[in-house]
Amino acid sequence: MGSAEEDYNFVFKVVLIGESGVGKTNLLSRFTRNEFNHDSRTTIGVEFSTRSILVGDAVVKAQIWDTAGLERYRAITSAYYRGAVGALVVFDITKHQTYNVVDRWLKELYDHAEASIVVMLVGNKTDLAQAREVPMEEAKMFADNNGLLFVETSALDSTNVEQAFETILKEIFHKVQKQKQRSSQSNLVSLASESPESTAPAQMEKRPCCVAL
Repeated sequence: MGSAEEDYNFVFKVVLIGESGVGKTNLLSRFTRNEFNHDSRTTIGVEFSTRSILVGDAVVKAQIWDTAGLERYRAITSAYYRGAVGALVVFDITKHQTYNVVDRWLKELYDHAEASIVVMLVGNKTDLAQAREVPMEEAKMFADNNGLLFVETSALDSTNVEQAFETILKEIFHKVQKQKQRSSQSNLVSLASESPESTAPAQMEKRPCCVAL
């Protein structure tokens, strides 16, 4: 029996993106360690943490990358989009400016990631609802119009943090399962004409890392 660290079926790379100060680092620490740091400093470059969850009968290990929001770190972080199968685009509901640039973040994401990446728009800091500048209905409509998942969260009081990460991981998992079904159907059709060498990659699906959708 392997250790708990090794006992998983899939590894999904998920990136957190958005302007500096919107709470990406605290969303990550709340989900992976159930911690919140009031004095968290600006992320420099890229940091990541992991956590495994159960999706159906499979154990999914989320490898979550927290990318720096400041302009001067952009060149460093763009390479880390590669291989990501999920992304959370985070804005601060109390600062409309962080919502106004979501389009730019989406463009950067799609420039560097696979077109099939699962993306969730996250309005963070609902604990500061009295200072809200971005109406939930507006952000929800934007998400719907752009094919994004949507949720509002508070890393401070844990509101919807689990739901946000679990929802995107389940969506990625279902995409992977559909892809595997299509692949297996295709293999059945062409099996008779394939050589043993050509079928070998299909046998390595037990624990793929950072599955490409």
